[in-house]
Amino acid sequence: MARRKVKKTTKRRLTVFGTLSVILIFYFIFTLCFQGYNVYKLYNQKNSLKEKYSSLKTKAEDLKIEINQLHDPEYLAKYARENYSYSKEGEYIIKLNDTEEKINKLDNSINKEYIVIGLSVFLVLIFIYVLKKGNRKK
Repeated sequence: MARRKVKKTTKRRLTVFGTLSVILIFYFIFTLCFQGYNVYKLYNQKNSLKEKYSSLKTKAEDLKIEINQLHDPEYLAKYARENYSYSKEGEYIIKLNDTEEKINKLDNSINKEYIVIGLSVFLVLIFIYVLKKGNRKK
């Protein structure tokens, strides 16, 4: 088979246009991927904004209900007593929320201390067991 001789101008033209077309192909692929990623980000953002909108919508409905309830004098008095420590004549205000929180924190810290102490004792017992077992073999 005889090989055909390719002219220099043809080689030069193929090299220039081939390189240019490869660069353009990579550019288009990159642009396509970049735009696809942007669409994906915008889709996720749209979903999060929809969730936020629905939560704000329900919150607005709850606030409208509360506004209507605040027109009722009995509810208003109850709300003021619960949130702003107002009281009727002869009533005493005792706050239990702070006490309950302190008790819960104390319980949690005590539980953590017992766990740390228990693990420490367990590790010491394992260490002693390993030392005794090592002394038996000698």
